[in-house]
Amino acid sequence: MKFTFSKNNQISQDESQIETFLSRGVENIFPNKEDVKKKLLSGKKLKVYLGIDPTGPTLHIGHAIPLRKMKELQNMGHEIILLIGDFTAMIGDPTDKSSARKQLTREEVLNNCKYYKKQAGKIISFAGVNPAKFVFNSKWLKKMNFSDVLNLASRVTVDQMLKRDMFEKRMSEGKPLFIHELMYPLMQGYDSVAMNVDGEIGGNDQTFNMLMGRELSSELNHKEKFVMTTKLLADSSGKKMGKTEGNMITLEDSPSNMFGKVMSWTDEMIIPGFELCTDVSLGEIEKNKKDLENGVNPRDIKIKLAKEIVNTFCGKPFGEEAERDFINTFSKKGVPENIEEVKVLKFEKMADVLLKAGTVESKGEWRRLVLQGGVSNAETDEKITSPDEVVKNITLKVGKRRFIRLAVE
Repeated sequence: MKFTFSKNNQISQDESQIETFLSRGVENIFPNKEDVKKKLLSGKKLKVYLGIDPTGPTLHIGHAIPLRKMKELQNMGHEIILLIGDFTAMIGDPTDKSSARKQLTREEVLNNCKYYKKQAGKIISFAGVNPAKFVFNSKWLKKMNFSDVLNLASRVTVDQMLKRDMFEKRMSEGKPLFIHELMYPLMQGYDSVAMNVDGEIGGNDQTFNMLMGRELSSELNHKEKFVMTTKLLADSSGKKMGKTEGNMITLEDSPSNMFGKVMSWTDEMIIPGFELCTDVSLGEIEKNKKDLENGVNPRDIKIKLAKEIVNTFCGKPFGEEAERDFINTFSKKGVPENIEEVKVLKFEKMADVLLKAGTVESKGEWRRLVLQGGVSNAETDEKITSPDEVVKNITLKVGKRRFIRLAVE
C-alpha cells in the first residue's frame, strides 16, 4: 500500500489514496462514502479524531487499526487528534458489557495512559510539519457544572438511549442499568462538540457513541461530522482478541511474542489480519485467500502474516528474526535466541516487572496464568506457583508463546 505524502503541509487530493482510505478496513461511513470523498477532494484541511479510554496500560493491535487510518489522513495533510478519555474512563464505557464496568480512580487512569503517546507514536507522528495532537477530555468535561450537564442531557431522549443493543439486552435479562452508563455516550459525544471536529474514526463497536457525537455536533455546532467505523479483528464466532484469550497483541510486545500470538489466531483471522494490520497489497491478499481455498496449509500463510505484522509494528529486520525464533521454539522445542531482557531490582515482584514490560496486560492475567500452571522457567520447565513470586535471574515462559529474561542487578 503506497501513499502520497503531503509536502509543506499541503492537502493531498490523490483520488487513489482517498479511495484506499475510504475502503480498506472500513465497516461503515456516515453519512455516506460519497459525501466524505467530496470533502477529502475539496482540498480543505479536515480535523479528525480518534478517542481511546485508558482502561489498561498498553495500546493493542485493536487500537492500531483506527490509528493506521488516522495515519493515512495525516499523510494526506489533515489535522489528526488522539483524544485520551481520561475523564470518561473514570465512568466506564458500557459498550459490549453485560454489567457495569468497575469505575477507575483518577490515579489509575493517569497511570494507564502514561506511555500511550510513545506507543501511538509507533504509528502516527507527533512531530514534523503536520504533527498529531495529544489531548485529554478532562480539559472540558471536568469544567462542566450541573446546569451544563442538564442542558446536554436535554438534547437526547431516554427512548434514544434505551434503543442501544446492550441496554435493551440488560433490561430484558433483568440486569441493572445505571444512570451514569446512560450518560457515557453523551460525554463521549460532547468531545466532538468541544473540539469542533470534522470527523471521527473508531472501531465498529463504537458506532453508537460516535453517532451521538455526530448528532450533538449538528445541533450544537451546526456542523455535519462524518463518522468512519473500522472493521474489528475477530474470529468466526465474532469473538474479539482479548486478555482472557491470551492472544491480544500490545504495541509493547516483543517481536517474538507478537509473532507467536499471531500464530495462535484462528485460521478465519488470517485474511482480515492482512487487510487490517499490514500494508500488503490487496492483490497479494487475494492471492493468499485463493491459496487457502485451494488447500495450502493455513500455517504457512499465517507465518507470512505474523512476519508482516512484526515488520509493520517493530521494523523489517525483526520479522525474519521472529520467524526463526518461532521455528526454533516450536519445531525444535527450543527457547528463542532473541528474548527481551529486563534489568530488575532484587525483591521486586515478578507481577510488577512483567506488567511494566507489557508481557502481561494486568495483574489479574498474571495471577490467572500462574494459578493455571501457565508460567514456568523456560529452560527447566519448573512452574512458577505463587503470583507473589519475587524476581531472580530467570528466563520465563509466560503462556504458550511469551518469553522474557529477568536479570537481577
